[in-house]
Amino acid sequence: MSISIARPLPRSPGSLREAWIALAGLSAVFLFEMLDNSILTVALPTIGRDLHASTTALQWVSNSYAVVFGGLMLVFGAVADRFGRRRVMLAGLALLGAASLATVFVTSVSGLIVVRSVMGVAAAMTTPGSIALAFRLFRDDDLRVRAMTLISTVGLVGLAVGPPLGGFVLTAAPWQALLLVNVPIAVLAMIGIGRGVEADTAAELHRGPSDLLGGVLGTATIVLVLVVPTFFVEQGAAAWLPWAAVGVTVVAAVLYVVRARTARHPLLDLKLVARPQVAGGLAYKAATGLAAAGLTYLVTLQLQLDWGWSPALAAVGMLPQVVVLIAGGPLVNRFVRRVGLDRAALPGGLCVVAGLAVYALLGRLGYVPVAVALVLVAAGIRVVGAVAGVTVLKGLPENRTSIGAALVDTASQVTSAAGVAVSGTVLAVLFAGGIAQPGWSAGQTAQFEQAVTIGGLLLTAMSAALVGWAFLRVRRSQACS
Repeated sequence: MSISIARPLPRSPGSLREAWIALAGLSAVFLFEMLDNSILTVALPTIGRDLHASTTALQWVSNSYAVVFGGLMLVFGAVADRFGRRRVMLAGLALLGAASLATVFVTSVSGLIVVRSVMGVAAAMTTPGSIALAFRLFRDDDLRVRAMTLISTVGLVGLAVGPPLGGFVLTAAPWQALLLVNVPIAVLAMIGIGRGVEADTAAELHRGPSDLLGGVLGTATIVLVLVVPTFFVEQGAAAWLPWAAVGVTVVAAVLYVVRARTARHPLLDLKLVARPQVAGGLAYKAATGLAAAGLTYLVTLQLQLDWGWSPALAAVGMLPQVVVLIAGGPLVNRFVRRVGLDRAALPGGLCVVAGLAVYALLGRLGYVPVAVALVLVAAGIRVVGAVAGVTVLKGLPENRTSIGAALVDTASQVTSAAGVAVSGTVLAVLFAGGIAQPGWSAGQTAQFEQAVTIGGLLLTAMSAALVGWAFLRVRRSQACS
């Protein structure tokens, strides 16, 4: 007779300091996600000249990464829950390092798009795991919030320093050096996660059969959702292609829901998503994704095209948002401890709605209300970003944390695309002529200001609806507990 000895659960760290090696690795993963696109943006003109790229091809240098990343997150979240979160993350980091090194051999824009797509695959394998592993690392909710705040702060620093760092590097090195920066980040992440995070035990994994058809339909739906806004922005709401793409997207989404409800082992069990804690956390996250993308899109156009600010001055004009996002971490931790994890998201969501309302109603009057709107939305994003992920993962079984983290990221990605689509469509309908052409007439200026008001009010209403629904779902969860 054989005797099996159960593997004891690892001791949970009692402070962030005790888990610094793991947190360094997980923070490096989020740094890659935030730094990658921001540092490359400043190099697009240089890349276009060197590789003789068209405007459309150059756009896909950025979009290919985002579309592949967003489309595959749910699939790799499910894969990580089945085969090991640490294992999938380390494999993704190895792929990231290899793809970044391959940039040295790129000689055409099509080759660069392929490399960027592979990097999107690597991001989909690694980014959701950073939230899932940070959640599993600690047992205490306060430490979980503080860990996620630390990780997101590192990522936001990367987002903020990316453009100036990229500009500095381009003065002394070719554009390929910007993507080679990912190699030491990947190595640092592999060391931190390899040494600081234990491998999953069999009991922590989800062993249900894989739903290949559900994976295909889910990926197709998310990819279409992310691509459709590009059609609206490029071709306008009067063209047939954007609306045809919307129709195909709806069909794919319906087929996916039918598959998820009828399959014995679906890629994502919709009953888990319907849990009040999970649904509420995702709705809060969706509200902030919608607000951040829509507001940033409108403000960027307003500062440069309507008010005539230079790109450098416009970057300075966005600083209130950047400062709050980077410096707000310690304040967020104290706020969450004071009001509690379950109550913190609502004030954050209301802050986002208030910021959008200020911009919609007063943003055309001058920079001060624009700055106030940026600060309010950034503060709300900071709070919701710290607690929404913890709220969602607490509402899921422990063997579904990776797909839960992927859901959080997917909600943000999809609603960010929706925010740009709403803003871009309103502009396309109301603004006559080429928006990027200099020398607007008085009529065009009035049309743009009207579009800012209407687009801002639509974003406000949509975010308010998401926040209100999230509040009701979370309150239901508290009543049932």
